[in-house]
Amino acid sequence: LVQHGYQKVQNIPIDIIRKLALIVIKENVFVYEKKFYRQAIGGAMGSAFTLTLANIFMWKWEKQLVHRLKVSNEIYGRYVDDIFFTSNDSLECIDQMLDEANNFHPNIKLVRQIGRSVPFLDVLIENRKGTLTTSVYHKEAAEPYVVPFGSDHPGHVFRNTADTAITRAVRYSRTLSEFEEEIRQMKLMFLYNEYSSRHIHRRLTT
Repeated sequence: LVQHGYQKVQNIPIDIIRKLALIVIKENVFVYEKKFYRQAIGGAMGSAFTLTLANIFMWKWEKQLVHRLKVSNEIYGRYVDDIFFTSNDSLECIDQMLDEANNFHPNIKLVRQIGRSVPFLDVLIENRKGTLTTSVYHKEAAEPYVVPFGSDHPGHVFRNTADTAITRAVRYSRTLSEFEEEIRQMKLMFLYNEYSSRHIHRRLTT
């Protein structure tokens, strides 16, 4: 913030924001087996402010990498700490670039996956003769579980769970046959979790 000329944010001085941030980072406590512990490094999972700090950190980390890829007209995408980018450099150059990025901070280490097809979040991205194609990514060890229909959740949770799976299939499937297979697998998963055929059909036709 100071680098960009900010002295206050919503009338709160930067120094106060810095002190409040230190509380979030350094004063996280939790109980395990009736003993109190204080987290030594990082912030609490699920904290909105921790996510903001993570994005600020990653922005500082990625600036040089993004500039290098932008000059080469490559693609770069990031969701929190998951990153995807394309490159036509040699594997040696890519390894060197990632090794340099790994030295940015002692507590940050990249786990890299390089190839013609790589998973990014819930999508599998594949390079087919210079054209990027997508399909829904399923982890090999993934179990066919979603929020059980008989669980004590509001109705919108079940609707959203089904709608998210359908939207994923629509967006990521490369061909009609892939989409139909994804929907078939999705139906089986929801039936396994006690969703009625009527509910599934309603979500597919809404």
